[in-house]
Amino acid sequence: MFDTKVALIVRDDLASWQRLNVAAFLATGIAAAAPDALGLPYLDAAGTVYGNMLGQPILIFQADMQGLQSAHRTAVQGHLTIIPYVFSMFSTGHDEANRQAFLAEDPGNLNLVGLALRGPKKAVDKAIKGLSLHP
Repeated sequence: MFDTKVALIVRDDLASWQRLNVAAFLATGIAAAAPDALGLPYLDAAGTVYGNMLGQPILIFQADMQGLQSAHRTAVQGHLTIIPYVFSMFSTGHDEANRQAFLAEDPGNLNLVGLALRGPKKAVDKAIKGLSLHP
């Protein structure tokens, strides 16, 4: 049905509020990176117009640090759209601080707590291979 796939991967050792926070931020990153994937605004029977959402499913997986880093390496090699979230971003208060926190990370050993991926189905499937869906 879709040529592309969207997957969010959230680290399995986070508190519930952190998992939800990471998933929310990652989803907005995918929407920003792929505006062509957005559906049309919603309209109810009374004529009220609502915002639009991504027009395809988003699958949410969980992984440990090793699983996230492996998915990241595969996604980079596969040239997928990648939205990262690292642990130090929990202690920032705004977007510029998040970018600075990410910039300070070791690119070969990111302290990932979340990752969003979008691209061709087979390439995303390769990156998430072995990961389980979030319960």
